Parts: sequence; C-alpha cells; structure tokens
Amino acid sequence: MTLGCARNEVDSEEIAGRLEGSGWELVGVDGGPAPDVVLVNTCGFVEQAKKDSIDTLLAASDAADGAKVVAVGCLAERYGAELAASLPEADAVLGFDAYPELAERLADLLDGHSAPSHVPVDRRTLLPITPAQRPAAAEDVAVPGHAWVPHLARRRLSDGPTAPLKIASGCDRKCAFCAIPSFRGSFVSRPPDDVVAEAAWLGMHGVRELVLVSENSTSYGKDLPGGTRLLVHLLQRLAHVPGIDRVLVSYLQPAELRPDLLTAIASTPGVAPYFDLSFQHASPAVLRRMRRFGGRADFLDLCGRIRAIAPEAGIRSNVILGFPGESDEDVAELEAFLTGARLDAVGVFGYSDEDGTEGAGLPGKLPADGVTERVGRISALADELMAQRAEERVGSEVVVLVEQAEDAGADCTGRAAHQAPEVDGECVVEGGAGLAVGDLVRAVVVGSAGADLVVTPREVVAPSGLPPRATT
Repeated sequence: MTLGCARNEVDSEEIAGRLEGSGWELVGVDGGPAPDVVLVNTCGFVEQAKKDSIDTLLAASDAADGAKVVAVGCLAERYGAELAASLPEADAVLGFDAYPELAERLADLLDGHSAPSHVPVDRRTLLPITPAQRPAAAEDVAVPGHAWVPHLARRRLSDGPTAPLKIASGCDRKCAFCAIPSFRGSFVSRPPDDVVAEAAWLGMHGVRELVLVSENSTSYGKDLPGGTRLLVHLLQRLAHVPGIDRVLVSYLQPAELRPDLLTAIASTPGVAPYFDLSFQHASPAVLRRMRRFGGRADFLDLCGRIRAIAPEAGIRSNVILGFPGESDEDVAELEAFLTGARLDAVGVFGYSDEDGTEGAGLPGKLPADGVTERVGRISALADELMAQRAEERVGSEVVVLVEQAEDAGADCTGRAAHQAPEVDGECVVEGGAGLAVGDLVRAVVVGSAGADLVVTPREVVAPSGLPPRATT
C-alpha cells in the first residue's frame, strides 16, 4: 500500500523490485493468496497525511489475519521508534536504511524475531555539505529511488500508460514551513545515464508518458559535472527514448527556473509545456518569513514569459494560507496574483505547525477558524479562476493520453499535456469508441466543466513516428 506523492510510488516500485528479486512473491491486497506481510509505504508530510498513514496501518492490522504489518516510508523514517511505541498494531517500523536489506528483515520477522525500530536522524547530516561531494557519499547512504540498475529493476505496480520517474531525492532549501529535508535528506541527483536507462525500461513496459519527480527538479545536476544545465540535456535525451511520447517535469522552484530551462520545457518536442511552480504565496512579506523569494510582480512576470513562448502552456501551483503573521493585506496580495496569473490548477492548503520547522516557533499564529475561513475563500476563488481558464481553452487543440476506456460507444477519459496525473483535472473524450488505454488522441476542446475539458477526437497519434490513424 502506498500513500503520499509520486516519489513514494517510485520508492514502492523499487521496494517491490528488490523483494521480487530476492524471491518474494507480490500479491494484491484484494483477492488472491493471503499475504504473509503487509507493507505500508507511509507519508509524513502534513498532519492529514500522517493521519491517513496511521489509519491505513490500523486498517491493515485489523484485516491482517495473521500477516505481519510493517510501516516503511516517510512517516516511519521521520518518527521511527516513537511511531512504533504509539502504534503497537505495526509489527515493525523500518526506515530508509533498511531498504537494501528489506528482504532479510522481513524474513527475520516471519521467523519470529523482533525488528528493531528505526531511530530517526536528521538525514541532512548524513551527506556532505558540499554538493560536489554527494554523489560518491550517497553510495554509502540509503537514498530511496536511487537504486535502479538493469539487474534490479523496479517492479511496476500499475499497468497504466503513465509512470513517475525520480531524477533526484532530498532538498537543500530551508523553507520555514517544511520538514521534508530533515527526513528525506540533502539534495542528491541521479546520474543522467541511470535516468535514461530507467526511462527506456519503462518505455519497453508500456509507458508512454513520464512524470519527472523530485523534491526540487530545478536543482537537478547541481551536484554533478555539468551543473544545473544538465536538466535541459536530460529532457532532450528523454524525449527521444523509444516508446516515450511525452515527458512532464514536476516540482519546479520559481526562483531557480532559468531562461534556458523555461525555453526547453516550453518548446522541446516530446516535452509537455507544463510548469508545476511552487509559488506558495504572493506576498513578499509572507514569502520572506517562509524563507522564500519573489512576490506577485515577479510571479506574474514569470507566467507572462512562459505564455509568450507557449500560449497554451499549463501552469499549476500550491498556496499556503495562514502562515504566522499573515495579514488581510497579504491575503489580498495573493488574491490579486491568482486573478492575474490565470493558473490552470491551484492547490490551496492551510498552514499547520510541523515538528522541527522554523515556522513552528514563529509568533503571530492565526486561530484555526481564521485559517479555515481563508482557505475556503481562496479555494472558492481558485475554483472560479480554474473554470475560467478551462473555458478559455474551448476551440483549441489538445493531445489527450487515454487513461480510462469504457465499453464500446461510451466516453473515455484522459489528460492533455497541461494536466498532470490526479491533480489537474482531466479530459472527457466524447465519442471515444474504439479508443484504448494508452492511446494519444489529437482532439478539439468543445466544452469545459470546472477544470475538466470536454473534447472531440480527430485522430490517434501513433508511437515511434508511425502515421496517425483516424478515429471512428
């Protein structure tokens, strides 16, 4: 079971590959043989994610019927023995360092031995401060998602046409609201050849769209020869991988989005003109307290530069309401930015203190009901603006990756290039008879419903340069 973000999905598939390569048989949670071990890959990002992880562990324990329940992932890494003490329903709580020998740890558990609970450590202390020293040092530190090699391939846990592909792990930024660096560690890039080899493997296993994931994709390459310009070259290489027709980049920092990378994402054939920008707010005062950069004018300028190159580009972001010291004027600044930016998708979150972060110790905390009111107000505005942006796309052409195809004659659904999986709305393909999951369909937008688009297909885009075929 996997909770949390796409980075966790990659970690789960790496774990599955390790276990299968060590002789373990993977079984589904619904039907099939009864499992000996239920592995829950937890999320420890914010309070709701922690609650969901704990609830999943409890539900797994209730349904285990003798199986061992083991917690791994971010919540296990972040809290370790503390989580084990408060959650006896879990038979083991294992951190990232256990991943390379997970098969042996689970076998010991089945043999009746207790598994020592993970003892948390600030993972930023495990690798050198100097980024240039990190690639070599990372060989001695368990960095989830970095272990893919041809003889120990990840094992796909989904047969869909889209797959996340991790390009880096960890983060060097010091955002006052975020605890991720403490349990994910310092930023470490994966070597480009490893990323391309894994992309080729995914392409051979039916994947047509790659979503590049990391904690901060704009930092990719800063710890490798060639520096941060490596991401531009990596995108060009990935766009030519056989079987891969579309590459999306996620988790971009606005302050680090260089002109060459902006241009590469906006105009490279095979790379989706899609910008997942971590704005978080638009008030310069709030952003400085968050230990971030920019403001409304900078962010509007960035959106303008993107659309000057690619008018149909998708731009999404998340914003946080209720950070300590946030005033009514700060919220008005955010409202003005959202109104002017015309983002395709906006995630709106309320601030909550996170253990070990600078924000937890700041004065000026807002009452919970005040944060809730602001989240509701900005969410309503965001929904209205996203619906307007979708309506603006009526009459335009999109290429839709089909993800669900029902019975003959029924509509099917998928995503255009400006829509990332699960977070940015979808396309409903009217008259999609004969289409199959994994088809790329050139279509015209004929309507919208909220952030979703209604499209009419024109032709199916064939892979590998073959001619397209008309839809029926």
